[in-house]
Amino acid sequence: MVSTPAQSASQPQDATHDSTHDVTNQAPPLAPYDASDDRALLEGLRREGAGWAEDGIRRLGLRAGSEEAQEWGELANRHEPELRTHDRYGHRIDEVEFHPSWHHLMRTAVAEGLAGAPWADDRTGAHVARTAGGLVWGHTEAGHGCPTSMTYAAVPALRAQPDLAKIYEPLLTSRVYEPGLRVPTEKPGLLAGMGMTEKQGGSDVRTNTTTATPTGEPGVYTLRGHKWFTSAPMCDVFLVLAQAPGGLSCFLVPRILPDGSRNTFRVQRLKDKLGNRSNASSEPEFDRTVAWLVGPEGRGVKTIIEMVNCTRLDCVMSSATLMRKTLVEAGHHARHRSAFGARLFDQPLMRNVLADLALESEAATTLTLRLAGAADRAVRGDAGERAFRRIATAVGKYWITKRGPAFTAEALECLGGNGYVEDSGMPRHYREAPLLSIWEGSGNVNALDVLRALGREPDTAEALFAELALARGADARLDTAVAGLRDQLAGTDQTGARRLVERMALALQASLLVRYAPHPVADAFCASRLAGDWGHAFGTLSSGTDLDAILERALPGRN
Repeated sequence: MVSTPAQSASQPQDATHDSTHDVTNQAPPLAPYDASDDRALLEGLRREGAGWAEDGIRRLGLRAGSEEAQEWGELANRHEPELRTHDRYGHRIDEVEFHPSWHHLMRTAVAEGLAGAPWADDRTGAHVARTAGGLVWGHTEAGHGCPTSMTYAAVPALRAQPDLAKIYEPLLTSRVYEPGLRVPTEKPGLLAGMGMTEKQGGSDVRTNTTTATPTGEPGVYTLRGHKWFTSAPMCDVFLVLAQAPGGLSCFLVPRILPDGSRNTFRVQRLKDKLGNRSNASSEPEFDRTVAWLVGPEGRGVKTIIEMVNCTRLDCVMSSATLMRKTLVEAGHHARHRSAFGARLFDQPLMRNVLADLALESEAATTLTLRLAGAADRAVRGDAGERAFRRIATAVGKYWITKRGPAFTAEALECLGGNGYVEDSGMPRHYREAPLLSIWEGSGNVNALDVLRALGREPDTAEALFAELALARGADARLDTAVAGLRDQLAGTDQTGARRLVERMALALQASLLVRYAPHPVADAFCASRLAGDWGHAFGTLSSGTDLDAILERALPGRN
């Protein structure tokens, strides 16, 4: 007899009924894991003069991959910053409130020297160590890397005004994070931001309309205008471009003035962005805002260009970090997921995809650390490294950040539908990737900057080819690519700028891998990226590629 609905509800459920809710064939959580378990990163750290930092990087890698730190990253993006323009009494305050997880991330990053600390560290490789730290701590989330990057980059620009640098540099290089607005000189550590772009110009900062009017006090001006994209508005000080009587100039703008009053820094709104949601990006308005001149009037671009060089390196670093993070996530899933009778990781086509991603990731990480090494040696007076850094940073910024979105999309796809849901974290990484090719100059801006360097600073081309020559004779495909690059260099105009810079980047990455990576990695990279033995998507490496060696190096012993 068939029971009635009432009878069925009152009877105990059969033990097999719950089997539909059993979870099988799903990967366990990745955390805890070691974000520094990356041979390319550790080898590059030692090679570029910062081997002394390895223990600290390994410790930071374990912390970055911990359940706690991974949760901080997730919560900081789920609970986005909120703008408070006024207090309860109607006073203008222009403050942004963050979830506690943001402050945990920031406090760790600053304490670990990922902000301005390297400028106060005389050890060779200090800037390399910072970059390596960013490559592992960035496994948590990307948004809080913006204020730490700008703080790092502000120090060399501020040195154009020694009297201001004497006051602020010790605070910008501090390892103490103290949120909240107070008189800068009364805090144990500061963060710096930048305000360059305006709605009518974007990267074309020479069209800025914000004005700077001299006061009766030497070096002190008042600003009036509106900035279009100023991130991290809760920083303590900002470097701002404005039109002074002598032309476009750079200024230091504190949020709180020396007398304790609030400087006029009206945050009109926070941007509703595709990604980078944990980081507040704002539109501030200046109206009789007090500012101090940094460098000579009319030399604003020259003053702030060193800041741009530093933040461009951090764009490269962040893209390489996203690649590594999503590769590790994809490899972890593939090791624990089965389909059609075998683990995904053991299936030839998936191994091809993962190995191809591993090549791209190692090339990005290796070039990032080479650029960091050049920056470190340039700071110490090496003219050849300064010339190499000038062109190679722009090349790396163009190419590696361009590869990021396609890379993260492929890594996401390795998880299938699981990768398309927010809980996996992969959508957040995917939304983050395009920002890095836009921040500090889009692809066109960086490609044109390479042409500008080649035309105005011939020593940059010499430095690039000197670097490439270090691998001469090691791989015929690389030799052919370098010879073709020399020929192309002579006749490239703006129309061909992207094509030229792409070839520069691939030759540079290949030369580094040929010199430093195991043969299977270098051989596969040269065959696919230089010799044309590659398709138009990841996972098209030729059948003769040593996938096992590549994967063992990239994802050693992960279970």
